[in-house]
Amino acid sequence: MMRSMSMQAPPEGEGPPSARTLMDSSCAGPTSQWEITPEYQRVTISGDYCAGVRITVDDYEQAAKALLKALVIREKYSKLVYHRFPRTTAQFLTPDLLVLPGSYHPHPNKGVDPYSTEGIPEDLHYKLSLKDGVVHVYKDDEALQQEQPHSLPYPDLETFAIDLSHILAMIADGPTKTYCHRRLSFLGSKFSLHEMLNEMAELKELKSVSHRDFYNVRKVDTHIHAAACMNQKHLLSFIQSTYHNDAERVVLEKDNKKLTLKEVFAKLKKDPYDLTVDSLDVHAGRQTFHRFDKFNAKYNPVGASELREIYLKTDNYINGEYFASLIKEVACDLEESKYQFAEPRLSIYGRSMSEWKNLANWFIKQRMCSPNMRWMIQVPRIYDIFRVKNLIPNYAKLLENIFLPLFLATVNPQQHKELHVFLKYVTGFDSVDDESKHSDHVFSYKSPRPESWTTEENPPYSYYLYHMYANIMVLNNLRKQRGLNTFQFRPHCGEAGSITHLACAFLTADNISHGLKLKESPVLQYLYYLAQVPIAMSPLSNNSLFLEYSKNPLREFLRKGLCISLSTDDPMQFHYTKEALMEEYAIAAQLWKLSTCDLCEIARNSVLQSGLSHQEKKLFLGERYLWDGPDGNDIRLTNVAQIRMAYRLETLYNELSFLLDAINSVPSAATTE
Repeated sequence: MMRSMSMQAPPEGEGPPSARTLMDSSCAGPTSQWEITPEYQRVTISGDYCAGVRITVDDYEQAAKALLKALVIREKYSKLVYHRFPRTTAQFLTPDLLVLPGSYHPHPNKGVDPYSTEGIPEDLHYKLSLKDGVVHVYKDDEALQQEQPHSLPYPDLETFAIDLSHILAMIADGPTKTYCHRRLSFLGSKFSLHEMLNEMAELKELKSVSHRDFYNVRKVDTHIHAAACMNQKHLLSFIQSTYHNDAERVVLEKDNKKLTLKEVFAKLKKDPYDLTVDSLDVHAGRQTFHRFDKFNAKYNPVGASELREIYLKTDNYINGEYFASLIKEVACDLEESKYQFAEPRLSIYGRSMSEWKNLANWFIKQRMCSPNMRWMIQVPRIYDIFRVKNLIPNYAKLLENIFLPLFLATVNPQQHKELHVFLKYVTGFDSVDDESKHSDHVFSYKSPRPESWTTEENPPYSYYLYHMYANIMVLNNLRKQRGLNTFQFRPHCGEAGSITHLACAFLTADNISHGLKLKESPVLQYLYYLAQVPIAMSPLSNNSLFLEYSKNPLREFLRKGLCISLSTDDPMQFHYTKEALMEEYAIAAQLWKLSTCDLCEIARNSVLQSGLSHQEKKLFLGERYLWDGPDGNDIRLTNVAQIRMAYRLETLYNELSFLLDAINSVPSAATTE
């Protein structure tokens, strides 16, 4: 039976009993209710077994317990590292405990020097030591000798392995797969009915908002690599411009010989004025499909690594001047557009500890701060390359080179002023490389410790993620104690490779990039929905690498209610216009016939999952943006209909209610909204 009706949902500050309690007892389900303001056409489906999920009562209860336990586990890991966890889900799990997000440094007000070294905290002179791949902090030499680390949460590998094994077991569990598949199918069908009944009402809401539309809502490019943040025409014009002005400038040192820009092009037998975007050959096409090696080669203009070194590197003979100029021109375009932001990724490889100092000096010397950019650090998973070249003795040395400088700058900022200033504008870390690379090693608590990982084999994806998460956790807690900004962990995940990557990211990541493989696992897809794990999707990028555009699950994920944002990944390889992010939105809107409300919802999601500060998010989304549903949405700023926000909240609330009902009582005459 289907009919229009009103829906009740929980009031602010109130929630149902703890899932932890319910998993051990049979206490009653949620009773607190309140009336949501937006009135719209709702659909009620009456009947047994939760809208047609025809599995046995025991299987239903087993699936519900497994899903709730997984959510409890993610809440625990999110809390430890100051990642965001949705309020609605948190209230179902632990009503009295909300997981608050970390703090991110806002862009300084006009007239304030963003590179100022005044007001830097005093040095603490703590002692640091890397143990089992994680940096430990000690108050003094005595504490170090007695192995008594500072009172910071340290991750336990065995506990992590047990938690991960629970998620992996769920993926293969038949009843859980059936339950999740049918709930996801229901969510997709329910949105189709909602759209049919309420599309015009949502549009009417949007038309009533003055001075706001899709073009002037804030959008963040949540996944973009700095080395490819410009389009190919922009890069070509810049190369020709620098050749015109700096032909006689020494720009490269190779084989102990210094070369001018003119000599570099002469050696390549290329005339910059004869180059076209085709001969530049930086655009990905059909030849890169499932060929990550060919895609990486596209970072070399005209196939020359020398030009990549000159134009797309921060640490080179000219101190990254050309690369900085390119990025600043992109930033200038963003500032002119006013409503678009980007989070470019800069690379730290782990070859040596000096990488951080060089990068911080580049950032400050080149004056890279922009109100429309926030910076992320990407760490390529290329231990095997460094080990083969004998640049590092083991995996622990890679981790030490990546994280120890960050701890030193946090503990003794007076001695590392440039890095301290740079870290204020870094919002998170990314783990990047080809996910389709297979590793014979299966990660578990019996895996070799990083100090013992001396083979030339690259550690598996989950090994990388655990050790990055573990160090970020300790670092965030240390920085939180000092009143400094914290960092998100936002790895590339689910673009290719094993489904276990997404299981590991469910525990460790604040949000992920790509997530295509979620469509192959109904259990993980449903968990990502219930936990509202943000996913930055790049369909144009995927179209050239792993999945045709028409087969991309973005539209399907959006309709089901997953927290999706659109991003460009690499405009140099995939985009043609000056406004790459708008190009991404325009193509998605045309191909999938997305409504204005759909586009604005995606844009709002992008701001939520970004590293913009709390103050900036309040300015762009509304004072109560941390609340779910219409109470957390200011339609005058986001242009997202309150009807849509109410629908999303009520739907999530009902899905969580079914899980509690399964534990609390035998499902009988269940009603689903």
